[in-house]
Amino acid sequence: MLVYLADYLSQYHSVFNVFQYLTLRAILGVLTALLISFVVGPWMIRHLSFRQIGQQVRDDGPQSHLSKAGTPTMGGALILVAIVSATLLWADLANRYVWVVLLVTLAFGIIGWVDDYKKLVYGNSKGLSAAAKYSWQSLVALATGLYLYYAAQSPAETELIVPFFKEVALPMGAWYLVLVYFVVVGSSNAVNLTDGLDGLAILPTVLIAGALAIFAYATGHVLIASYLHIPFIREVGEVAVFCGAIVGAGLGFLWFNAYPAQVFMGDVGALALGAALGTVAILVRQELVFFLMAGVFVMETVSVILQVASFKLTGRRIFRMAPLHHHFELQGWPEPRVIVRFWIITVILVLFGLATLKIR
Repeated sequence: MLVYLADYLSQYHSVFNVFQYLTLRAILGVLTALLISFVVGPWMIRHLSFRQIGQQVRDDGPQSHLSKAGTPTMGGALILVAIVSATLLWADLANRYVWVVLLVTLAFGIIGWVDDYKKLVYGNSKGLSAAAKYSWQSLVALATGLYLYYAAQSPAETELIVPFFKEVALPMGAWYLVLVYFVVVGSSNAVNLTDGLDGLAILPTVLIAGALAIFAYATGHVLIASYLHIPFIREVGEVAVFCGAIVGAGLGFLWFNAYPAQVFMGDVGALALGAALGTVAILVRQELVFFLMAGVFVMETVSVILQVASFKLTGRRIFRMAPLHHHFELQGWPEPRVIVRFWIITVILVLFGLATLKIR
């Protein structure tokens, strides 16, 4: 919204032209979302505590988690408020990619909110049934894929880009819909599985969002895209503002979610953030690089799949507990050690992902 105001005021003073720069608006998106989180966060925590919307802890989980019972949850609503507000203020609202990521994020946030609400308010420990949750996620993901497929303005928008190679792009055809489905739904649930320790999921989300902002800016800039040998996709650079909003909102939430957490994000935040990252990766055509940068989310998900498959096939468990972070806790690692080491792994993987821009 403020982009249009600045554009109008620029006819009276040239200083307002500075707000047309995408890099500045992305930075302002970070700062705005961060400020909103700091201002709204304490009020939201008090509100959730007053309404006794607290975390339920599994009886079969690590004993150290029993002290977390009653900690306010559904704090992901704070993240969504900050992201949406900052994006609406600083992004070009005529840009279709901005609306795609906003609507997908909100849709998955609503699914997560219903799941959390049923768990906490109605006392339904399972929340939404697995069938209902995956059905709604699938519907949103497939609708997104169909829109992007039929609205594509160039072949590059539906090709699979292979990192480390300058000219390798695989035409997907209708398989593009399958790719969108697995990336969006998979990343959404992967972040949700990882969100089991204080701050464990939110900082990797921030780091990946920051990297995707760089990819979005480069992909939407014809000269930079040509120099780096990545596909040029007109107007996708505007998504960098949205990514900046994720960075700001995530850092603001981490202020309250860092160990020992004052609030948890719940499914409303985890499902929405995962879907947001997956959707941006789709838009900037970097699904494989995203898979690399999100390695922590991937290994958490794989640990659950392996644990379930092993138990059903052999009656034995591979890990002491899944997801993987619980395994290390039961190995005797203090919670902060698990969190920080997973953060360090993500920093390394994100740097590798960014390096693919030049290693071609």
